This record gives sequence, structure tokens and C-alpha cells, in this order.
Amino acid sequence: MDDLDAILGSAPERIEAARTLEALSAVETELLGRNSVITAQRRGLGQLEPSERPAAGARLNEAAQRLQGLVDERRRMLDLEAEDRLLADDRVDVTVARRSLRTGTSHLITQTIDEIADIFTAIGYQIADGPEAETAWHNFDALNTPWWHPSRLESDTMYLDYGDPEDEILLRTQTSTVQARTMESQPPPVHIIAPGRCYRTDTFDATHSPVFHQFEGLAVAEGITFADLKGTLSYFAREYFGPDRTIKVIPHFFPFTEPSAEMHVSCFACDGSGCRVCSQSGWLELLGCGMVDPNVFEAVGYDPAAVTGFAFGGGIERVAMVRHGIEDIRHLFDNDLRVNEQFV
Repeated sequence: MDDLDAILGSAPERIEAARTLEALSAVETELLGRNSVITAQRRGLGQLEPSERPAAGARLNEAAQRLQGLVDERRRMLDLEAEDRLLADDRVDVTVARRSLRTGTSHLITQTIDEIADIFTAIGYQIADGPEAETAWHNFDALNTPWWHPSRLESDTMYLDYGDPEDEILLRTQTSTVQARTMESQPPPVHIIAPGRCYRTDTFDATHSPVFHQFEGLAVAEGITFADLKGTLSYFAREYFGPDRTIKVIPHFFPFTEPSAEMHVSCFACDGSGCRVCSQSGWLELLGCGMVDPNVFEAVGYDPAAVTGFAFGGGIERVAMVRHGIEDIRHLFDNDLRVNEQFV
């Protein structure tokens, strides 16, 4: 029992000195394990006189319970300390400013397409779309472009399957193909705007790109005249370039319209007096237009004696460059943030 008193006297300090759960388990094994003094003395109880055994047993149990209580309390404290460290490691300082991502925006070409679409849908036009890999019939024949026209050569058009006029597949050179497909699929009246991507074998330079975007408009109904075309284009010019814009149409030629014209809009930079933007002319060439050729109506199954219509089309890059003073079309394709961030 003298050894037991010595153990009980030193145990609190030894248990308190354990800084980890592993160290505490080692102390617990030494004090209460199979090879501990208490276990050895319990084995020796049978050697005592019967009258001494109860008191000795009670003493050993009391000592074991006291030691186990000290170990359990220390283990509880170590568990709390470990939990506190874990919470401290996972702590989030809500007073620190969070890292924020830069806000993105649509590309200028996409912004221009959306704005043009909004302008025309506001007066009842519908958005139409079609495939970019197109048949030669929809790209040329349905639009009154004969087989011998220079635009049908491989030097101008990107073919996917070239040679047999009946089965030629190409990357569309214009979104006018959507006009033909729309008229094939529905009877008049038709009022559509068709923006989209086009392809031509152009050299990539300041004013040309082999991949570009167009918007085409088509209106077909009874009694439509050239005056309706001019009124529609005047509305577009005012909405896109400003309320004081005026237009003029100059005779031109396109296979799918007759009569055909080019539309010019008064310069928004100098108000028509002449400046660098308009090359001192006071006018900006913007798009092509005209009345739909009767041959186009016949190709898609419309009766040219019953309906008339007009069509117009221009380059998305062209109108964006004119409006924003961009002199090189390559800026729109270079993915240079210094350019793109100007139009946020």
C-alpha cells in the first residue's frame, strides 16, 4: 500500500503533464494497465488474510476510480483543446473583403446583333435562323444567282462539297439563305430579321474577314412598295445612329432584288458636313437593299402577281465599326481585352 500512496501522490502531476491524447494513453496504461501497480496488488489480494481482504480491496478500487477520474478529466480537456484548434484553423474572418471576380460582358458583335434585333422586333419583325452549312440552291439558285456568276467560284465561296450543282454544300456567304428557307416554309405575310455568321474566301485585312456576320431583313405581303423600304430603313438609321439621321438610296445591282439600291446614312460624327469618319462626304455607306425580284418569289413558290416585298442586308461588323469609330475589323476578332473592355 505504500507504493499505492506514492502513485496517488504523483499521478495528478503526471496526468496533467500529458499534452496529447497519445501521451495520456501511455500514462493511463502505466497507472491502470495490465502491468500497473494497482493490477499487481489486486492479483495479490488472495494472499492476504480473509479479514484484511475487504479493506484492501476497497482501497484499491478507490485508488483506481480516482486515477481513472483524473485520466478521464484530462482526456476531456485535451479533446476540447483539439476542437478549439480545429475551429481556429477553419475560422473565416467575415470582416475581410472577399475576392471578387471580374464581371464579364457580351462581345461588341453580340451586342450589335442584339440591338439590331431589338430595333426590328419592336415593329413586329421576327428573328429567323438557318444553317451555316448550306445548299448551293438556297445560297445562289433560289436567290436568282445563275450558275455562271463569279461569286459561285471556289475563289469566292468556301465549299464543303463542290462540283455537282445539284448537291453542292457550302458555308453560306450571306444570311439571305434564311429568307429563301423562311418563304419555303410559310405563306405570306413574312416579316423577319436574320442575323448570323457568314463565310467568304476573303483575305483577313483591315476591312475584310473570311468569317463575318450579317443581318438580313425581309418583308413580304400585298401592296408593299419601295416607299415602305425607305421608311423602314430610315427608322433603323434613327434608332441605331441617332434621331437626327437621314438616309439616301443610290441605284445599285443585286441578283435577288429589282430595283436594287445601296443605303447611305448621314454621318453621325459631323452631321453631314464632312469629316474623317465619312471621308469628307457627309454620308456613310451602310447596306444593300431593294424590292424582291419576282424570280425569287417563283423559286420559293410565291405568286409574284399577288405579293411584293423588300429585302435589305448589311454587315454587323460594318455598322459596329461605323458607329464606334473602329478602323480595323481585326480588332473585333483579336480577343484583345483593351478593345473589348471599351464596350462594357
